[in-house]
Amino acid sequence: MPTPTGVRRRLLGHAAPALVAAAALSAAACGTGPADRPRITPGTSDHPRTVIVIARDYTFEPPVVDLVPGETVLVQIINGGLVAHEAVVGPLPVQDAWEAAEAPTASAPPGPTPQVSVKPDLGGLRIVVTSGERKDVTWTVPPSAAGDTGGWFVGCHIPGHRAKGMVVPVRFVGSDGRPLATLAAASGDTLRAALREGGSAASR
Repeated sequence: MPTPTGVRRRLLGHAAPALVAAAALSAAACGTGPADRPRITPGTSDHPRTVIVIARDYTFEPPVVDLVPGETVLVQIINGGLVAHEAVVGPLPVQDAWEAAEAPTASAPPGPTPQVSVKPDLGGLRIVVTSGERKDVTWTVPPSAAGDTGGWFVGCHIPGHRAKGMVVPVRFVGSDGRPLATLAAASGDTLRAALREGGSAASR
């Protein structure tokens, strides 16, 4: 037997507060706030923490890479794209150095990525992967990394790739998963905007 309209309205009126409360509890359980970020157990030389970065044509996943200053990580770079990519991890001067070093190879014929280099103090961590390839590198994050002005990034500097969007920020966090204070927290959008305007974000 159908429920009379008036009764339905009363039932819904009583149920509404309960539904709102349930939705609020559900949202809280999802852990969307900064305080609910999962804890990170920093990697050590004996037990490095695995950090996976997937390179595609022309993006990186995840959109933000979390690192703990001083920890040792096993960086796994997976190329899920159709062309060669690289992952350069480091602050803005390192990103700019590789961008400048690789620019002259823009007209290189198809084949292996041309050999390029930068000054040792601007090397950062660079991993080159061909289509479908995965490379693992054990690396220790510099303990002072969070103090670098402008922030750190993961970028691809094969000519044209960074301008197409292959750059994501590094977020330095503590073992509790909370972001650490940095001198200038930059983002991938910051760097891409600087490139569109023809300048370097390092000079801003």
